[in-house]
Amino acid sequence: MNDHWRELESELEQIQSKHLFRECKESAGIDFCSNDYLGFASSIELKSEFIKNAALFPNGSTASRLVKGHRKEMEEWEILFSSFVEAEAALLTANGYVANLGLIDTIADSQTLVFTDRLNHASILDGIRISGAQRKYYNHLDLDHLEFQLQKIETIPEQKKKRKIIVSETLFSMDGDSPDLKKLFDLKKRYGCILILDEAHALGVFGEQGKGLCFEQLTHQEISEVEYRVFTLGKSLGLEGGVIATSKIGRDYLVNRMRTFIFSTAPLPLISVTAKMALRMLADANKSRDHLKNIAKYFKEKMIQHEFELPNTTSHIFPILMASEELALAFSNALKERGFDIRAIRPPTVPTPRLRISLNAKITREMIEELVQAMIETRATLR
Repeated sequence: MNDHWRELESELEQIQSKHLFRECKESAGIDFCSNDYLGFASSIELKSEFIKNAALFPNGSTASRLVKGHRKEMEEWEILFSSFVEAEAALLTANGYVANLGLIDTIADSQTLVFTDRLNHASILDGIRISGAQRKYYNHLDLDHLEFQLQKIETIPEQKKKRKIIVSETLFSMDGDSPDLKKLFDLKKRYGCILILDEAHALGVFGEQGKGLCFEQLTHQEISEVEYRVFTLGKSLGLEGGVIATSKIGRDYLVNRMRTFIFSTAPLPLISVTAKMALRMLADANKSRDHLKNIAKYFKEKMIQHEFELPNTTSHIFPILMASEELALAFSNALKERGFDIRAIRPPTVPTPRLRISLNAKITREMIEELVQAMIETRATLR
């Protein structure tokens, strides 16, 4: 064994000793962990559409979209989606990660200040890092802290002249909470900032026809003034891919400058065709959205009733904080044995180890009751 493998082996041993070792494990049990919020990933209707269209396209896209990978169906999907979320244009990418990473790397540089919620997704933080921009953290959901930092920049002439970007998720995937989008928009306007809102976990669940949290908190005019909104096909739409909704100028610029778009093999053409049906299904999913909100309220009430500590979640995503990484793993494994697929989320993904319980529209009240009882019994055995 050479020195390189010995170094890696030593580091892996340290990771294991801290109960932070990770493995890919196949799903088993009732799904309380995925992002398939409307159940579309297993939809028979959507699967039939996928299979029907499979014969019409090659197995792969064969190249980047600027070489041979582009198809008219991709552009048709972008037009349909941009119209749905009321944007001038949209750009389809391989996934949400490369959408955030590439977007921020493209519009930010060493002369840019990026104000980011401390708990923003890794794709956002990585985009800031590789862009070379100056990162300014503000405390999670603390927009007074954000304003304090913006005010401070106004007093420093050489900093005041720099491009300023504010970026936030609209629904935080590990905490289930949301910022005050009205105040974020107000700060963007008052301090002359570019605003990026990541709607990945809100699409399909919140807003008119599931268009996202922007449509619950902002006016249509305000939405039109948000420079970039990032979405994904890999959650409520049940497929894969990312989408950046922006202006026509913004899309053209990204096509010409965004490295994660220019140098990536295009998504499968089949995805864009199937996504059209998924979007129609999403718009018509009011019954599923109502059910999801009802079971989320019911679950929260049950957990509080049985004295489980819940942070200030406002959605269908519930972080159950744990005292240690070891306890989080033990809890997850015990629940798996009882037939529930719930994963332990540990640092560095989150600052505090937890179970992330994510509800979807296929879950029933009976399943909720069974899970709560299983958690009560598991807690008793692990004390």
